[in-house]
This record gives sequence, structure tokens and C-alpha cells, in this order.
Amino acid sequence: MMMIMIKGLAMVVFIGYLLLWVITPTYVYKQKWLVTVRAHTTSTYFGTQGPTMLLYTFPVLFIAVVGSVYLHLRKNANQNRDEGEKEATLDNLSIWRRPMIIKGLGIVTKIELAFFVMFIALIIWSFTTYLHVGFAKITHKSAAKKGEEVWESKLDSVALRFGLIGNLCLAFLFFPVTRGSSILSLFGLTSEASIKYHIWLGHIVMTLFTSHGVCYIIYWIATKQTSEMVKWAKTDISNVAGELALVAGLVMWATTFPKIRRKMFELFFYTHHLYILFVVFFVFHVGIAYASIMLPGFYLFMIDRFLRFLQSKGTVRVVSARLLPCETLELNFSKSRGLDYTPTSIIFINVPSISKAQWHPFTITSSSNLEPEKLSVMIKSEGSWSRKLYQMLSSPTSIDRLDVCIEGPYGPISTNFLRHDTLVMVSGGSGITPFISIFRELVYTTENLKCKAPKILLISAFKDSSDLTMLELLLPSSGAPVEFSKLELQIEAYVTRENQHVNDKKPVSSIWFKPNPSDAPITPILGQNGWLWLGAIISCSFVIFLVSMGLVTRFYIYPIDKNTNKVYSYGSRAVLNMLLICVSIMVTCCVGFWWNKKRNAMDSKQIQSMEGVTPVSSPNSWFYNADRELESVPQQSLFQSTNVHFGKRPDIKRILFEQKESSVGVLVCGPKKMRHEVANICSSGLASNLHFESISFSW
Repeated sequence: MMMIMIKGLAMVVFIGYLLLWVITPTYVYKQKWLVTVRAHTTSTYFGTQGPTMLLYTFPVLFIAVVGSVYLHLRKNANQNRDEGEKEATLDNLSIWRRPMIIKGLGIVTKIELAFFVMFIALIIWSFTTYLHVGFAKITHKSAAKKGEEVWESKLDSVALRFGLIGNLCLAFLFFPVTRGSSILSLFGLTSEASIKYHIWLGHIVMTLFTSHGVCYIIYWIATKQTSEMVKWAKTDISNVAGELALVAGLVMWATTFPKIRRKMFELFFYTHHLYILFVVFFVFHVGIAYASIMLPGFYLFMIDRFLRFLQSKGTVRVVSARLLPCETLELNFSKSRGLDYTPTSIIFINVPSISKAQWHPFTITSSSNLEPEKLSVMIKSEGSWSRKLYQMLSSPTSIDRLDVCIEGPYGPISTNFLRHDTLVMVSGGSGITPFISIFRELVYTTENLKCKAPKILLISAFKDSSDLTMLELLLPSSGAPVEFSKLELQIEAYVTRENQHVNDKKPVSSIWFKPNPSDAPITPILGQNGWLWLGAIISCSFVIFLVSMGLVTRFYIYPIDKNTNKVYSYGSRAVLNMLLICVSIMVTCCVGFWWNKKRNAMDSKQIQSMEGVTPVSSPNSWFYNADRELESVPQQSLFQSTNVHFGKRPDIKRILFEQKESSVGVLVCGPKKMRHEVANICSSGLASNLHFESISFSW
């Protein structure tokens, strides 16, 4: 009951926040409601910035804190209940979760499409309402008074409104990229799955701000006010700062288009850090009081980003690496038993010996329940960074230790694959990665929780037979033998570029690394493994910011400005506010991170170093030793469950329509063409028992 009340409260505040955006462009809001709010909230401590923060900043941070409490209670409830309990799949929203393929948007559900349409409707409503209110004041007399034509005054109004709508979109831009967000998790979303929203919003934001800048340039030229382009007003809008923000945004925008991002990812990655300049100059441009409208999303992003920075400073213990002949490797890390994550979670990895600046996301292949002291990721050698790593580990003079820094893990707060009678997992190449973690989690569920798991049909397409060894990663490289006799598993592997099995391949090999005293197991971070701490950091940092800002305003700015906003510099006020925000976030994050690190230190000391000498090769590799008697029972079971097809592709449509169970979960991960094909089949309406889910992954 308490959880329902907490979530209900968060939803009510969220709906109120959205309604605020609906009424913001109206005449009634600006001339009546806002005037009343300012009359009761403007003070010598917060000035005119106070009402804006009360209306736009406080509700979002309140939702984030309340959401953290809810997620903490939900996590405890999930740990205490029978996780094998099967939930119903057929509900009133099932039809809205069916996938659709929309050109330009990709695979979206009807729910996502509905929210997207509503957001576009909000933009159109706001823009037209702003114009209606603005144009109503423009007459021949008012234009002549300014020495302008009517069309010039209207162009001025249109340019301003483009900026106002751009700020509306900017207010939501940073939510999807806040990886440890309690708001996303509250709505059942992950940062990885929500990145498309960030992309959509980014394109809309830059389109609006570019239109805003271009219209003003045309207006200034038409009215012979080109000197406005170099204006940096002391107590008004700073045009130079706006131009600098726009330039930074345009450079970022230019590198986000698919052809550039895929071919020159590092260029895209590094130029995207211009968001710092973009936000700083945006605040200088509009002033901190108005910028407080977009502050909450960026505030939560800053907390998340600084916590990730703190976590990334130390090196973690790399136990071993498993090298596959298809130029793929599995890295195995030591982790604390207190670190929990769900299947399909990802982790960001940095190897300083390759590049101190590059961080790459990889899908976790291990299960935190089945392997409580180990975390594994699969890395496919498909880029310059991953190729260097594979060459480093596979060379004859291989290194005996590896320095690695990590961020994460990040993923969904819960998964419930038990709700289906059958799981059909369709993968292409490295797309098998998230299914490895799902398989291991289901092994744990059947063996330890003693509950029935769905039948598993794994359909994997590979380019050549060496890629078949990726299937070996279904079994952990170390630890207690994995038993999955209670699982109904069938693997259909397709080798598309070879007509028969090629035996002249390298064996699967393993490398065990020497421990270093400075290395530590991967420990829980604030967020998914510390929701209450995250809520405390958000609330405490904001309180510290409010108190410090109030004192500075009351005893330094107010004696100079008297709340007139005509004496004290906008730029100086913006600098002070940004400095106070950064200091409050850094102090609270450091305290929270240090306290949790100290708490986890004892657990880290109890983890035994997984040392030892193992053969360089794996003699029982079940693909390359299929004609021998395998010593491992799990390897035998895996081999017997696998059918390999050479020289053809899977007939996915036929296979899916052959599934007659009442609830079939269809998970797909791989190339875009494959995902769209499966989505089309599941959304065709020809088989109502198919429930589609696209899996995000990185390798």
C-alpha cells in the first residue's frame, strides 16, 4: 500500500508538471497566475529566480527523490517475494506494447508513439499559443513606434518563440542520458532504451534554436541593427553568448548524423563534450532565472555524471580472459557479492594502456545470482579499440595483468521472463551477448528457486563457423559446474557464409591475470544498488544550493540590486549560481560515495582472489572437439541441444508461427534489418501470442 501511495504521489506531481507546460504559453498564466506566484514567493533571498525554481525545478527533483524511495522499497519487496511467481502477460496494455516500424523513428511501441505525438502536439500548441498572444500586440501603430514594418515585428516575435519552444525541449533533453536515473526507472525505462528519445529531442532542440538564431539575424539585418550581433548586455539578454551556444550546438549536431557517427565515432564522442560550453553560454544568454526552467534535468544529469566520474577513478580486479577464435573475448572481473544487476545490463570499460579517454559500453554476460563473485562481458573485435585489446591479449607475449576502469553497471530495475511459456531469442552475430546473461539467469531460477522456466529457443545467425564458439560463452568459464537439465533448451545456429564446418581454427584459450594490491572488486554504486543514497544526495545537494544561494543573494546581491534586475550583472549572477550548484553536488556526492566505499571495503576484503594456473587452451571446447567424449556434462548437454545449419539463413517467420504456446516472448538483438523483420512479424496481427521486445546491447 505504501509503495502504491508513493508512486501515486510521484505521478500526480508529474502530471501537474506537464500541465504547467501546457498553460505556460497562455495569456492567463503570464499575466495572472505568474504575477500572483511572484508576488507571494519573490524574496530578498531568492529574488525573481525563486518562483521559477519553485514551479519548474522543485517538482522534478521531488519526483526524483520520491522515485528513489519507491525503487528502494520495490527492490526489497522483490528480494523478499517468490521471484519464480509467474505474472500474467495479457493485460489491457498489451496491444499498446506491440511494435511498429515508423520511418525515421525505427521500432517503437504504440505507447511510445502516443507519447511522441502528444509531445509534438505540446510543441505545436505552445508555439501557436505564443504566436497568438504575441501577434495580438503587434499593430501598424506599435510597429511604427519602433520604426519597423509589421512583418519585421512579427519576425521578431517568431524568432523569440522559437527560442522559448527550444527551451521547452531542452528541459527534457538530459533525462534519457542520466544513466542512474530514478525517474527513468520509476517509469520502467533505462537510459540505453531511452537514448532514442535523447536523439529525437536533440534534433528538435537544434532545429528550433537554429531557427531562433537565423530569424534574429534576418531581423537585425532587415532593421539595420547588426550591432546587436556583438551585444553582451549587463542586465539583459546576451546575444554573443547565445551565438556561442548555438555554434557549440551546431558542431555537436553535425557529428550526430548516422554516417558521421558510425564512421568517425571518436569525433562524435569528443565533440559531444561541447554540451558543457553549450549549457554555460545558454545560461549566460538567458540568465540564470530563466535557465532554471531547464535546470532540473541537467541538475540530475550532473549528479549522475559526477558519481560516474568518482567510480571511474579506481582500477578493478580483472580475473581472467577467454579468447575465442572469432576474434572475440570474454573478460571476467571480480565483484562484490553486494553488487546486483539484471540481465541485459551494460557496463562501460576503459583500458588506460589503450586510451585513457575512451570509454566503451559492453553488455554483461554473467548473472549476479548465478555468479555472485564474478562479472563478465563479451567484447567483439570490430573497432580499432576492441581490436587493439584482442591483439594485446592474444599475442604470444601476452600480458600477465590488465588495468581496467569501469562505470556501471546500468540496466532495467527488473526483468520477468518467467511470464512467458516460451522464449524465442533471435540474434545476429554478437547480438547473442544479452541472451547469454538471460540464459544464465534462467539457469539460476530453475536450479535454485525451484520454479519452472519457459522453454528457450535460441536462433543465432553467424557469418562463419568460427563465430559458433560464441555459444560456448553460455557456460561460465569458472566456478561451480552449471547444471541446466531442468531447462528446455534448443539452439538453432545458422552459418551463412560457409557450406560446411571448417576445422582449421584456433582453439578457445584462457588467460589468468595476476592480482594487484591496488585493484578492487567491482562494488555497488549509488543508484540501482543504493536508491536511498541517491535520493539523499539529490535532496541534500539541492538544500545546500538553496541555502548558499539564499545567503549570497540576501547579503551580497540584494544590497546592490534590490530585486530590480537592472543593476547586478546577469553574467555574474549566472557564474555564482553555476559555481554553487557544482560545489553542492561535488560535496554531497563525495560524502555519499566515500561512505559507501568505506561500507563496501569490508566486503571487498572477504572476496578471495581467484588465482591459479589453467591450461592456455581449452581442450574440451565442444565445437572443435565434437567427435571426442566431452568431460563436462553441461558441455555435452549444450552440444546435444544445438543444431547447426550451413549455407542458409533462418526462416524466422516460419519458426515464430510454429510456436503455439499461449504466450511467446520474442526477443531480438542484432542488425537493424533483423530487428525490423522480427518486429514486422510480431506486429502483423497474424499471431496474437507473440510478444516482441527489442534488446539494446553493446559489444
